[in-house]
Formats: sequence, structure tokens, C-alpha cells
Amino acid sequence: MSRKCEVCGKGTVSGNNVPRKGLPKKEGGAGQHIGVKTKRLFKPNLVEIRANGGGRRMKVCTRCLKTGKVF
Repeated sequence: MSRKCEVCGKGTVSGNNVPRKGLPKKEGGAGQHIGVKTKRLFKPNLVEIRANGGGRRMKVCTRCLKTGKVF
């Protein structure tokens, strides 16, 4: 099964991991320097529940559960 919400379709998204060194200028430092960016994945917060009175198993994101889109 894929890592995707069955209600809203939210899935994994790729992005960058950005390492930062140094103290920001706002906090009295010389400024931050950015290192080498590497790829990473942002995964949705999925929960497996039984929907429709316990009849069907679904993978649903916690945002859909909180807003009441699934019962």
C-alpha cells in the first residue's frame, strides 16, 4: 500500500535538508553560513483506522481525522 492519505491524497514530498552553521546576526553573531544541501523526504502523518463502522481499513492523515472528514 502506498504512503498516501485515502481521503485528501496527501503523500510524500521531497525537499532539501539545509545545515546551517554560525550564530545569526540578530543574536549578535557574524551571520549564518549554509552548508551542502542534501535531499530528504517529508512524510505525511498517517494512521490506519477502521472506517464506516469498522468495516473497511483506511490509511488516513491525522489532519483529516481531526477535521472530521472520516468517521
